[in-house]
Amino acid sequence: MSWASWTTSGVYTGTGGVRTEEAGILSGDLTVHTTWFDGQASVAVQYSGSSDWFTLVGSPVPCPSEEESRSFHQSVVEAVRAGEGARVPSVGAEPA
Repeated sequence: MSWASWTTSGVYTGTGGVRTEEAGILSGDLTVHTTWFDGQASVAVQYSGSSDWFTLVGSPVPCPSEEESRSFHQSVVEAVRAGEGARVPSVGAEPA
C-alpha cells in the first residue's frame, strides 16, 4: 500500500476562517496537513506552532492517486486562504 502526506504552514485564513469537526471555526495562521492512504485523503489543520490538530469538515474524501492527492492538498490550501467557513473541497477542484 502507498501513502503520502503534504504539509503547508503559514496559511492565513480568509475572513470567516475554516470549519473543523472538533473546534468549530478556526481563523488566523494555520498549518494544513493532508494524508493520502488507500485511496482516501484526510485533511487536518492546526494553529501554526500548536500541537493540536483538527479535522477539516468534509474529511476524509475519496482520492484515487498520490498525484491527485498533491493537487487536492493545494486546493485545500487555497480554500483555507479563501476562508468563508471553508470545508474540504471536492477532489479534482482547481485551486483558486
